[in-house]
Order: sequence, then C-alpha cells, then structure tokens
Amino acid sequence: MNKRNTKRLLVVLGLLCLTVVLTACGTSTVTENSTGFWDRQVVYNAAQFILWLAKISGGNAGVGIILFTLLVRILIFPLSYISIKNMTKQQELAPRLKELQKKYSSKDTDTQNQLREETQKLYAEEGVNPMMGCLPMLLQMPFLFALYQAIFRTDALKVGRFLWMNLAQPDPLWIMPILAAALTAGTTLVSTLAQPQRTSMNWIMVAISPIMILFMAFQFPSALAIYWVVTNAFSLGQTFLLQNPFKIKKQREAKQQAERDRQKAVRKAYKRALKK
Repeated sequence: MNKRNTKRLLVVLGLLCLTVVLTACGTSTVTENSTGFWDRQVVYNAAQFILWLAKISGGNAGVGIILFTLLVRILIFPLSYISIKNMTKQQELAPRLKELQKKYSSKDTDTQNQLREETQKLYAEEGVNPMMGCLPMLLQMPFLFALYQAIFRTDALKVGRFLWMNLAQPDPLWIMPILAAALTAGTTLVSTLAQPQRTSMNWIMVAISPIMILFMAFQFPSALAIYWVVTNAFSLGQTFLLQNPFKIKKQREAKQQAERDRQKAVRKAYKRALKK
C-alpha cells in the first residue's frame, strides 16, 4: 500500500471521527445572550445566517441550508481549484516517483533519507505541495460543525421542515443519505479515473467514502444529509470541470504520441546522418 494513500485514508477517517466527536459537544440552546466564542460567535451567527437566507428565499429553512452550502463551496472554490490542479500534477509524477522508489529501494536510514530528499526536490521542481490535497476538506469542517450545532441548538431550526423531512431528524425515507452516498461515489470515481495509475488503494477509497457518508447520513439530522447532497453534487460538477478524466486521458495520449513522434524523428535524423 502506497504510504501517501495510506496517510490520505487515515486523514479522512480521522476527520470523520473528529466530526462525530466534536458535533456532540454543546447541547444548550444558543441565543443572542449565549457566551463563549463558539456558541455566540460561530453557532449563533451561523444559525442566524441560515435563517436569513431562508427568509429571503421564501421562508424555508431547508432552502436556507442549501444556499448556505452553496456559498461555502463558492468561497472555497479558489482553494479547491488550486488543490485539484496540485493533485493532478502529483498524479502525473507517479511514474517518476516509482522510479525513485526503485532506485532507493533499500530500507536503511541513509537510503530512505536520500529518497525523501529526491522526492522533495522533484516536488519543488514541479511546484507540487502534497499537503494541499486535504486542505479543502479541512476548511469545510468548521462549517459542518457549525451547521450541526445550529440545527440542534436553535429553536427555529429544530422545527424546520424541508419537503418530507424534519431537519432535526434523520431522513425517514433514506433518500437523502442514498443520494449523498451516490454523489460521493461519483466524485471519488471521477477523480480516480483521472489518475494515470490506479492502485487497489484508490478503489478502496471509492468504496469506503460513500459507505461512511451513507452510515453517518442515516444517523445524523436530515439537514446534514442535505448539506452532503448539495456539497457532493457541487464537488462532482467541480471535478468534471477541473479534472475531467476523458479530457485528461486525451491530453495524456496526445502528449505520449508527441513524444513517440519526437523519438521517431530523432531516429530518422540519426540514420540520415549515418548515411552521409
């Protein structure tokens, strides 16, 4: 298993566990008289902002949550763009990284230090930052925590309804959890197909991510399921826009063909030179 993929999976699992733990914190109703930075400044203001969005869009809290989610995704879009482009570059470097791993395959300390130095040098030359991949996910976490707490700790949102759902209760028809899981699977699959080399770890991520979202969406308020549906639909569209696997495949094939044509031209020139 590739160490980078292992770390990425551990980060995802860690963030999801952290979400479950932190969202359980705080149970009292938040009002304008609440104290503390998290309760008064974050949760209360998040709830008021969602209610304001609901008010200007017809009075439905579910619509307010959808607008809130879209605004969050639009705000972090520039960072997501940088992150996806960075990951695409990193994926293109996979064959060269594999060559380095073969070259420095010995497990002794000196060899492994050389491998790290050469890997960092390659990343620096190509302008790749391996840590950028998880940054958009990290930035979304505070919004997710605030939304969860706002639903459970704001009276006006506790009784809110959207379509067939009570926003403070899990979706009784399981439609939103299934949609959230399907869109998560679609986003992960498209991202995986865009990679030049796919490993078993990539396919494990394609399988595990939607299952975890499905499990949590069954347990959590339908407001969060709505958040996941909207944010993953946005992610799927964003991935197709920035990391379209079919477009990337054509570009990669064109690049490989250009390299073959160049090598062929060099061989012909060499043969002509020999004849002279």
